[in-house]
Amino acid sequence: MITFEIDTEYIELIKLLKATHIAESGAMAKILVENGEVTRNGEPEFRKRAKITKGEIITALGQSVKVV
Repeated sequence: MITFEIDTEYIELIKLLKATHIAESGAMAKILVENGEVTRNGEPEFRKRAKITKGEIITALGQSVKVV
């Protein structure tokens, strides 16, 4: 599991996918979300700009990220 630290209140989902290199680009991040390949705390997340906060776990392409 990847640990990703934020110093703001939240990070948008597509920005998180790009920052952790799960998605190679913003376009790829958007496609992953639109296709239902991203889960947020075990539930599918379809909002590209969902506000991800500390303590949440995002999973895509077999990789998990815990936001701290």
